Amino acid sequence: MKIIRTDRELETPHLDAELRKRGDLVLLPDGVSEAHLAEEVAKADLLLMCYTPITATVIAAARRLKGIVKYGVGIDAIDIPAAIARGIPVVNIPEYAEETVAEGAFTLMIALLKRLVPLDWQMRAAGWAWPEPRWIGQDVAGKTVGIVGLGRIGRSFARMTGQGFRARVIACDPGVSAEDMAALGVEKVALPELLARSDVVSLHCTLNATTRHIIGAAELAKMKPTAFLINSSRGALVDEAALVAALTGGRIAGAGLDVFSSEPLSLSGHLMSPLYALANVLMLPHLTFYTAEAMARLERETLERCDEALAGRPLLVKSRDPRLRAQRRGVRFG
Repeated sequence: MKIIRTDRELETPHLDAELRKRGDLVLLPDGVSEAHLAEEVAKADLLLMCYTPITATVIAAARRLKGIVKYGVGIDAIDIPAAIARGIPVVNIPEYAEETVAEGAFTLMIALLKRLVPLDWQMRAAGWAWPEPRWIGQDVAGKTVGIVGLGRIGRSFARMTGQGFRARVIACDPGVSAEDMAALGVEKVALPELLARSDVVSLHCTLNATTRHIIGAAELAKMKPTAFLINSSRGALVDEAALVAALTGGRIAGAGLDVFSSEPLSLSGHLMSPLYALANVLMLPHLTFYTAEAMARLERETLERCDEALAGRPLLVKSRDPRLRAQRRGVRFG
């Protein structure tokens, strides 16, 4: 068996050790070319990916591939129609970091409200900060927190902010009824109202044709100038050029970002580079998922899906994403 895992920079030592027991494991780096990946995939039995695009060209080169396993959640980089056409099952690992990423989004919110970044800068530069108006923070309790996308992670974030810290929680999600939201202590509103009312807007929806740039210049203009934007879901949910303009122009109070349309970032020459100079912006390197507990869950469940593929058994699809649910060969649904 030949097994390929892309994005070797994301280290999964237990998973790799187990896969080597099952076959010849080839680790490919982030940024591997489409041509090189297609060449390697041509004789592969199993392909694991995290960020690397799996294009129609790569899929067409796969002559004996038994499955594509996304060791993570987002499937936007995989040409799923091409895989379906070839009868190659695709599966992701949707549940391993639900609480983890929600905690990460909550951490970003707390850091912004408590002004932790500018206070840290001040301490490092001057050694101390006295209680002046420029350092004053805000409570979560009593704030209105708007959630865009009330799936697994969004619901965990809602519980933390609402039940945990007594914020008013509102949300927009066309797939969740007002009654279901009310049962969670959440008020259902349309996106324009959410943007206008929220002190914090946190994005937790999947990326697809309807949600790409769901937050653009017009949406940012609807937000309060005192409001913060949190994105720990997908970078392309936001028109990043418009966000940079809003932040550098002081149109919104700040942002906490863990995901970007083009990764990795750079201190210069990247669309988001101007944000490094802003104390009201907190940027993380797409690592809110990265905890010891979450990685243990990810490696364990990824190996389960790999064993199914290598044994010729149907792959278990736990995701509710309609793109994965459209598969009819080589999968079973949980």
